[in-house]
Formats: sequence, C-alpha cells, structure tokens
Amino acid sequence: MTETSPKEAIEFLGNKIWLLIFVVSTTLAWWWSLLKVAIHNRHLDWRGSSRWICLTALVCIAIVWGYGAKVGVASASIADRSSAMTKDYSHQGSMSVGSWTALQEFFDKQEPLPIWVEPLYDLESFSRSWPMGIWARSWDFYQERQYLAVLSEKNRLFRFQAEQAPGNDFQQTIVVVIGESSRYDRWSLNGYHRLTNPHLGKEDNLVSFSDMITSVAATRLSVPVITTRKPATQSLKAGFSEKSFLSAYKEAGFKTFWISNQMSFGQFDTPTSVIAKEADVTQFLNLGGFTNKSSYDQILLAPMQKALSDDAPNKLIVIHSLGNHWNYSHRYPQDYDKWKPSLFGVANPAYTNLKNKEALNNSYDNSNLYNDWVLSRMITQLKAVPHMTALWYVSDHGQTLYDGSCNLAFHGHNTQFEFHIPAFVWYSDQYAAQHPEKIHQLKAHQNAKLTTENVFHSIVDMVDIRYPGEQLERSVFSPKWTYHTRYVDSYGWTHYDDSHLKGDCREVIDNGTPLVQDK
Repeated sequence: MTETSPKEAIEFLGNKIWLLIFVVSTTLAWWWSLLKVAIHNRHLDWRGSSRWICLTALVCIAIVWGYGAKVGVASASIADRSSAMTKDYSHQGSMSVGSWTALQEFFDKQEPLPIWVEPLYDLESFSRSWPMGIWARSWDFYQERQYLAVLSEKNRLFRFQAEQAPGNDFQQTIVVVIGESSRYDRWSLNGYHRLTNPHLGKEDNLVSFSDMITSVAATRLSVPVITTRKPATQSLKAGFSEKSFLSAYKEAGFKTFWISNQMSFGQFDTPTSVIAKEADVTQFLNLGGFTNKSSYDQILLAPMQKALSDDAPNKLIVIHSLGNHWNYSHRYPQDYDKWKPSLFGVANPAYTNLKNKEALNNSYDNSNLYNDWVLSRMITQLKAVPHMTALWYVSDHGQTLYDGSCNLAFHGHNTQFEFHIPAFVWYSDQYAAQHPEKIHQLKAHQNAKLTTENVFHSIVDMVDIRYPGEQLERSVFSPKWTYHTRYVDSYGWTHYDDSHLKGDCREVIDNGTPLVQDK
C-alpha cells in the first residue's frame, strides 16, 4: 500500500476493505478498553510471586534470544541471518570502540545455540502473523526506505565509463516502452485468436520475441531487472548498487527522458523512482493512481513528441505505461470496448468474483486492443523523425485470468501466464541501413530463450555503446549471444527450462529442487 497507492489497495481488496477496517477498529477498541479498565481498577493489578516469576522468565528469554542473535544458531540459514543482524547493529550504541570490539570478540568465541531453538528466530514467519506481524513489516518498510536513500547516494557516484563506438556520428533516437501486466498469449501478434494487435500486426520492421520471460511477477521487482544489470535471483532484495541503462546512455552523450503514466505517489522512495531520477527529464503524468480517474496511456504521446522535438541530437526516451494494469476496463476509452460483456462503466468490480470471469477477460482483451493503438501511434511518431530511430517494448509481467478451471486471477501466483511476457523491437529503415548485422542477429534470436535480464545488455548494445565489463553474450543484437539459465520466482528460484506446468493455472514447478531465495 505504501509503495503503490491506498486507492489501488482499496480497489484490489474490493468489499473486503470494510471487513479489514472493521477487524482493525474492533481490535484497537478492545485493546484500548482493556487498558482503560486496567488503569482505573487497581484491584486488577497483578500481584503475588507469579508476577515476578513471569517477568523473570521474560527477561531470561530476552537474554537468551539476544545471545542467539549475536552468536547464531546451529543452522546455516539462521547463522547467516544472525551475522547480518550483527552487522546491522555494530554501528549503534554509545560504547567505545575498544569496549565494543572486546564484547564482539567474546561473542565470537561462544558456541551457537542448538538447532531446536531455530523457530524463535524465524522472523519471516513472525512478520506474516496477524496482528503483531504488522510491526515487523513496518520495520522492514522503514529499513528499506533508509537503504534506498543510501543506495541513491551510491548510485550517484557510480559510472559505467560508457562511450559510443566510433562510426556512430549520426543522429539517433531510441524509445524504450515498459509495459504493465501484459501477457504474451493475449496478443494476436503472437497467435491469439482475437485481433488484439490490428496495428502492430501491419508493421514490417517489427520483431516479436516468442520466448521472453520475466523472473518475478511484480512491477517494483521486475523493473530493476529490466533496466539494470541486477541478476534475477537478487530481484527480491531491495535496491541495487549500479545505475540503469539511462546512465550508460547519458555517459555516451544521449539526453535521457523518463515519461511515466504510473502513479506519482512516493516517486522518490521506490526502486523504480530511484531509476527514474537518473534521467535528465523526469515526468509523472498519472494523478489518479490506478483508479478510473487515472489517465489513459495516450497522455504519453504529447510528452513523447516534445521529447522527440528536443534540440539534443541523440536521445533515449523511456516510457512507463499503465498498460493492462487492473482494473482493465479503466485502461481504455469506450471506443475500444469491443468485446462484451465487459466491466466498462462498472465503478468497483470484484475481480475475485468468478461471475465476472467472461467480462474480466473481455475487458483485458479490450485493454490490449487500446494498448496496440498507443504503441502504433508511438511508432508513427518515430517514423516522422528524419534520423535513425528504434523502439523496444517489454512488459514487466503478465496476468492470470481464470484460465480454464483455474480459480486464480491477477498476478503473484507462480503461473506461466505471469512469467511469459510480450516483447518486441521496431526499427526504422535508417536503423536497418546503419546496423544491418544487428538486424540479422535480432531476427536470428527472435525465438531464443530470453529473459528480462537480456534487456539492459541488448538496449545498450543496439546503439554500439561500449563499456568495461560488457556482456555481449546477453545481447540479442550480438553474434556472441548465448543461453543462460532462466530462473523464475516459483516456490524458490525455479529453473524455468527444467520445470513442468501444473494444472490449468500452469504453475511452474521445478523438476528438481528450486534454489533457496535470498531476500
């Protein structure tokens, strides 16, 4: 809720929000009434020896827990967690450096606690509890905000030492569109039986990737993997110590733009916002969150045209669209309400209601139809530019939509529908003339097994930006491209290409043992 918008949370929870408010209000009222009674009725005071016995027991438990937090438990995972906790607290307190060092040496010599006490240190299970887990999650949120602030400062000092290779002394404009919640198999461009891409399907210079996946089905986690060199298996951890491809382009002499129709709430304290701030020009256009008051994606066209008209000879324009974000019927105007019954005009439809299955799916396809028009208009704008242009589109994740007998919708369900995403490259005739070998490699890798980890390396390589430590084996424009293991967030890090799909929901299940996730 804090990283998106309260409006989106209310929209997602639907009528359950009132039940949640009732439970929270009742619990707080109950606690408050007990406190008042206890304060005003002294005969309820806890007296006798049992009080001191219990207090002593609590103090002993606290001492033992603190000891375990310092020396660890006889379990690798908990020991690692304990060492991390030690690092977190090593800078705190008013003790002198010498005293602290001596105390640390004392704890280093102690034996870890037996493994049977491990559940006492399972903070993740505690944070999932209700209602005390709220405080653990709140503390996690606070720590992440602090970490992102530090990360922003580290990113400010980071340099790729990037420069464009000789022979590229001509004007060029690259547009990168990051889509939202779009699913591969609902594009007619990719074989869907409904004509959801009537405009893109007519483009000659368009290469659609058939096997691109995202490793995690959440915007705040997937966007950093798309835009930086952050490994997919680190995507559940907050932040990253490097900048994005925007900074690589800036170092190579490009003027950079970030134009977003995502909400502006908290734009300077989320992972995506840290990346957006790298641009020379940053615009957040959405003032309505994800509700029916939000802007349609066509609002992006005018700022994009203004960026195209900028005097800078070379430009990178990143567009972050609202795409197919729930509520799907709020993503398009009435002219695109083609397939019916739909949810268009319904203020607060419950996506959890199976009675809305047909209308929900029709609305989703209608939003794809509108998304096709927006993307085609962007391509039309690029065609009017007299110099070399290209556009890369990739969705952050897909959606599950009550497929077959599957009773799941939205995302976060470990299904193939959420991992398999649409992505394509459109290029101008001038680009093809300047980079014929890159076009050859692009088409050669159209059906390659790709992930969003390939995006950073490909986008930087597509205009011959070179830098120390580059990984051309990850670029679809390079003859050096090689396959790398593709992991997805499904009950651990599951090997996507060594897994099977379970049921109509197509849950991705590793044929072996998934890798343990580090969060």
